[in-house]
Amino acid sequence: MRQVIIQLVQHLRPGGIETMALDLLSHIGSLDTNSETHIVSLEGTAEQALNAWPRLKPYRQKLHFLNKPAGLRPDAIIALSGLLKQLQATAIHTHHIGPLLYGGTAAKLAGIKVHVHTEHDAWHLNASANRRLQRMLIAILKPTLVADCDAVADVLTRYFPRSNPQVILNGIDTRKFTPVHPDEQCLMKAKLKLPQYGTLIGCAARLETVKGHHFLLEALSRLHPRFILALAGDGSLREELQATAERLGINNRVHFLGALDDMPAFYRAIDIFCLPSLNEGLPLSPLEAQASGVPVVITDVGGCRSIVCKNSGELVEPGNASALERGLINCQHRSSQFTPRKFVLKNANLDNTAQAYFSLLQLGGAS
Repeated sequence: MRQVIIQLVQHLRPGGIETMALDLLSHIGSLDTNSETHIVSLEGTAEQALNAWPRLKPYRQKLHFLNKPAGLRPDAIIALSGLLKQLQATAIHTHHIGPLLYGGTAAKLAGIKVHVHTEHDAWHLNASANRRLQRMLIAILKPTLVADCDAVADVLTRYFPRSNPQVILNGIDTRKFTPVHPDEQCLMKAKLKLPQYGTLIGCAARLETVKGHHFLLEALSRLHPRFILALAGDGSLREELQATAERLGINNRVHFLGALDDMPAFYRAIDIFCLPSLNEGLPLSPLEAQASGVPVVITDVGGCRSIVCKNSGELVEPGNASALERGLINCQHRSSQFTPRKFVLKNANLDNTAQAYFSLLQLGGAS
């Protein structure tokens, strides 16, 4: 029987959850020719999403947008239910609490019995109102609950003892993210207009407070001038971060690249990857970097502990510029001795992630 799987997200802007939904769209279809996957975004329009994220263009026919205004909108549930019927959906996969509410309710109205819900982080559950809402939704909608790492599963179990979450680690496409030959690294740097000299630290994240860029800039100011920083991503703090770099006297060592479409080229250009987040679920960027042969320095938040190759990478305290400084120095000293790619191939391969989700999303595969 033909299966139509719907991935439901809050919005389609560059980010970890959205990238995972897009990867599942492309990979689940390859597992079974009788299955197809669509992505539905609660917020925004197709024009906004395609302009902000060119990677979406090849999948345009499988993307749908409800353009839901802010606030609780029952009419969006009705519209989503109608879309699910129109697409003849047989299963729905929701990501995060908003899509759980809208997608789970709409699926019930549309008569869809297979509902998988993934939590990609747990820090939103620090708010008691969110805990009450999620507890109610889990009890009423009864989705098959998935956590993207053990840390998130532990929090879900603590707050919702009967939820019994399964753990499916996020995976990345190891065929897309591959190491570069040393002789070709200079070409990648030239492509991104980055300097050829020094040790190039790369960070790929939205320029927002939660990503901790201020601490990375402070750490850079303490490092030898041979260390250079390239920031991939954009956000509301760009001007503030540029001003901070100037105040610290390192503006000539910090390169703001904006949102990039060619992330493999970015990872192949850098020597060390750093993600100084204050909160995370299970981020994809450190996995992409390590699959590209680049060692990582990341903060010990969310599920980050489970995605660092211990032979090559460093896990450091969040919100601590001195810890980042030490981690970057230690990582540089070890960078030529170990490659983290084998770690990703074993623990976070997208093929395994897609297969695990496909098994849950098959008709009758969810409880």
